[in-house]
Amino acid sequence: MVITRFPPSPTGHLHLGGARTALFNWLFSKHNKGKFILRFEDTDKERSKPEYVESVKASLKWLGLNWDEGPYFQSERIKIYHQYAQKLFEEGKAYYCECPKEVLEQKKKEMLAKGLKPKYDKICREKKLEPKPGRALRIKAPELGEIVFEDLLRGKIVFSAEEIDDFIIIRSDGMPTYNFAVVIDDITMSITHIIRGDDHISNTPKQILIYKALEINPPKFVHIPMVLGPDGTRLSKRHGAKSILEYKEAGFLPNALINYLARLGWGYGDQEYFTIEELIEKFDLKNINLSPARFDQDKLLAFNAYWMRNSSSKYLLNHVKPFLKNYDLNKFSEDYILSAIETVKIRTKTLIEMAEMMNFYLTEDIIYDIDGAKKFLLPEIAPILGKIAQDLKELPLEEKILENYLRTLAETSGMKFKNIAQAIRVALTGKTVSPGLFEIIKVLGKEKTVERIKKAIEYIKGL
Repeated sequence: MVITRFPPSPTGHLHLGGARTALFNWLFSKHNKGKFILRFEDTDKERSKPEYVESVKASLKWLGLNWDEGPYFQSERIKIYHQYAQKLFEEGKAYYCECPKEVLEQKKKEMLAKGLKPKYDKICREKKLEPKPGRALRIKAPELGEIVFEDLLRGKIVFSAEEIDDFIIIRSDGMPTYNFAVVIDDITMSITHIIRGDDHISNTPKQILIYKALEINPPKFVHIPMVLGPDGTRLSKRHGAKSILEYKEAGFLPNALINYLARLGWGYGDQEYFTIEELIEKFDLKNINLSPARFDQDKLLAFNAYWMRNSSSKYLLNHVKPFLKNYDLNKFSEDYILSAIETVKIRTKTLIEMAEMMNFYLTEDIIYDIDGAKKFLLPEIAPILGKIAQDLKELPLEEKILENYLRTLAETSGMKFKNIAQAIRVALTGKTVSPGLFEIIKVLGKEKTVERIKKAIEYIKGL
């Protein structure tokens, strides 16, 4: 069975790059009918916060990337790491080091000053020190040869053994280092494929050495290119990129964000827009591009606009509700709200815009735009609005019939069709720009439409 994992550090909120890594792991496991595991690398006690754990979980759930197992926490697995570390020590594959941190720092400075790559001088390698508080455990790295692994995306990657020193696997405070903990986690969780950013390539030879020392075959590695900003530098907040929950609050749809993230460095022919089901069906590692993807805020907005237009009104209702919390939605039938959404979804790019455009559907207190009222709610239009209010009671609410009725009325009254239509629009919505006039009338129904036209007549009389 294919088993993938997403192991964030809970030291901040989930951002686009991390979300894309989670998505690729999730899609690969779902495509292969496998398992997706969530794991938190929280051994950095100072920077790891419970609120970030909850934030990451909430982000994944909102995106629909539900995990099959976990979440696991490294901080709760310290005993497991120590068991494997003890095994390596007993087999002579790791040794204790008593070098003080200050001495190691001084040696590092001296090597850098000579233009050399900082490397541990293995002074404790043959001392045969026993475990003792304050001592770190180092793995015995090979001094000659090559460390080779096959990347499913990049092919064979080779490192010289000389580049790897006897690195620490258990720190002097008893905490495991990143490279050791991640290997033990991946072994004990039976991970088959590791899909992660290419900034982890340099960690891989160290991890390979740990697998070899434990005489366990490593999983398959896939190192995907990073997501860059428009300027080609590493993506950050200065490029306008937000955390996943910030995109949620900004009115983006999860299916739009998923679609956009999938297209950042992955493709399937010329297809641009994918449902979740299509992504699961078509996701293949070989279609990941080796060139870094560049984040484009405008393109993300275009994806969101596309899915605003093409998602069902019921789906949109579930996601727009938090933006309508100032309204008592219980006063309206679901059919009424869904009909209202249907009229605005092709005209809005975000859920915030949708909520703002829906305002006139959900309130009885229509506030007229000052300029629009001055231009269209004029004394000479009042009698015509009165006739419309009267005639509407008998007219069917069909677009062609209503349009013909208004055009005939414009001809007989000598008033421009546009001015009549805009006067009705302002009366019904308070604005000069809105969904189609006849769509609005159909959603509001005769009673509300007539009531609002009569209020507009009273407003004109009040002037």
